[in-house]
Amino acid sequence: MTLYNNFIGIDIGKYNFVVASYGSKDTKEYENNHSGIDIFMKDYKDMLSDSLYILETTGGYEMQLLLTLCEQNFRVHRANTRMVKNFIRSLGNAAKTDNLDAKALAFYGFERGERLELFKPQSEKAFELYELVQRRNDLKQMLIAEKNRIKSPRVNITKVSLDAVIEVISEQLEGISDQINDLIESDECLAVRKKIIKTVPGIGDIVANELLVLLPELGKLDRRKIASLAGLAPRANDSGTFSGYRRTGHGRNLIKPTLFLAAMAARNSNSELKVFYEKMINRGKKKMVALTALMSKIIVIANARLKYFGTEQLAIKI
Repeated sequence: MTLYNNFIGIDIGKYNFVVASYGSKDTKEYENNHSGIDIFMKDYKDMLSDSLYILETTGGYEMQLLLTLCEQNFRVHRANTRMVKNFIRSLGNAAKTDNLDAKALAFYGFERGERLELFKPQSEKAFELYELVQRRNDLKQMLIAEKNRIKSPRVNITKVSLDAVIEVISEQLEGISDQINDLIESDECLAVRKKIIKTVPGIGDIVANELLVLLPELGKLDRRKIASLAGLAPRANDSGTFSGYRRTGHGRNLIKPTLFLAAMAARNSNSELKVFYEKMINRGKKKMVALTALMSKIIVIANARLKYFGTEQLAIKI
């Protein structure tokens, strides 16, 4: 017996989102903002409670709608983009439009609905935290660009301007980091999860914050799924007697750079992770290969520790 009466696919864009219901040829488009989401909720009010909603991860543009649906206790699946694309290819459809993508998501929900995990925000502050983390990463990229410009040999005329901008961006980064820390510390569940994650060598405040916000599935999936979501699961490349080189695939946006920083810190720490890294180097592995393996080990360990302790154990002492 199916768990849902309706399957609704939503293709998210930066400014708009398109909605399609499985079994219907019609689609509807709404602005991807507060007023557009309100209109969508009113249009679909008769279907909301017994439907499964399927959205793709689209660089954060889905977060406001995703969290709004969750706040109303509607059932939502946040789909892995690569899995959905492979599903669409299996249908033999090479065309791509927003309407077709929304219909494909609805069909994906119909075909696999009973096996799809529902998205559950880990905090009421999830959207605010997500926006702050994204803004922090934007500012970080701006700071790197300005610091690169100030190294130019022709910088004398613009040095004063560059120094001023670097100072402002640095202050903004510090302020936003404080905001993120304060929000996490004010949420008992998130504060405990952060303490658990920080027990993994190489993970400090910034990495812990970003993993908590960008990878809320941490501690809820098995080791293979969490490594795949982070883009760190090696893919087999074998055929017959041929055994090809295994490579990691794409993962969720910003997770790999965050884990790379953790791996760099872990390889310099006095821990078993440093020993693991050095053993790989001594066996002749390239440094980048060893670091990638270390990144995978870090996320798997963090996932295992969160799963072991459980977020409900709020009185845990670490």
